[in-house]
Amino acid sequence: MSPRRGFDENDKRWFSNEAVLKLKIAQEEVQWLLNRGYKQDVAVTFVGNHYLFSSRQRLALQRSTSTSLQYEKRKKKMLPIEDAKDGCLYIDGFNLIITIEVALSKSIVILGNDGVMRDLAGLRGTYRLIEQTDSALELIGKSFSELSVPKAKFYLDAPVSNSGRLYGRILEHADKWDMPVEVELVPNADVVLCNMEKVVSSDSVIIDRCISWFNLSRKIINDYIKDAWIVSFK
Repeated sequence: MSPRRGFDENDKRWFSNEAVLKLKIAQEEVQWLLNRGYKQDVAVTFVGNHYLFSSRQRLALQRSTSTSLQYEKRKKKMLPIEDAKDGCLYIDGFNLIITIEVALSKSIVILGNDGVMRDLAGLRGTYRLIEQTDSALELIGKSFSELSVPKAKFYLDAPVSNSGRLYGRILEHADKWDMPVEVELVPNADVVLCNMEKVVSSDSVIIDRCISWFNLSRKIINDYIKDAWIVSFK
């Protein structure tokens, strides 16, 4: 049986209907603190301790909560998905592929208060191809076709294990896509993408700093993965 990316056997308990109701209240409290200048780790620790949340619930709060100002800035820089036809997309490769893999694995995907879907998988320098990798790449290619994307360039963090294998797998799938595709191994994809436009990522650091971005992972999950386990604290 293929491993499930981002799966934790305790998630049914930690993200039950009852738990999510508590997390919704907690998110409001974390955002209140963030809006008043508290650091995110301090705010999440303070609120998490109050509710006795697990480390995974705290991670979900951290990844799904931003300040009102951050939300507005991200919204202004987010391009309409239809504009994907107007030039090359610059893709945070591990970020996009892993998020889709997690959704395909029926593991938790958190819908943030900024409208971005994020996983709880955590890369931490290690990655390996799984059964859902090919399925994720097929869906990415399908979305490119439907959006008439003229060109795409994937950036992969070279220090991450198996980045070379994913490099090759992307190019294998790209042979079937009716468009030019490049893949580049770089020391740190964040550094490259932070200064670019037409970026595809759900990484908060990147979408806060880049010139413009597309919320492609949300479109792919909404359009093609109808049984995805999406949790929202709104």
